[in-house]
Amino acid sequence: MRASQGDRIIIRGKTVETPDRHGEVREIRGTDGGPPYLVRFDDGHETIVFPGPDFVVDHSRVV
Repeated sequence: MRASQGDRIIIRGKTVETPDRHGEVREIRGTDGGPPYLVRFDDGHETIVFPGPDFVVDHSRVV
């Protein structure tokens, strides 16, 4: 998995009741775009993320 600063991410909810989480990659902490990533979620929470199978990177950026 590779990401760039500014990419949008989605972490899919694990159950029907759990909503997806959306955020923005603020910083790449791994090498060559690899994890871990510093992510700021849309609710303002910021954390280090090690992606799992429920993690999607949206490389398209709106200019």
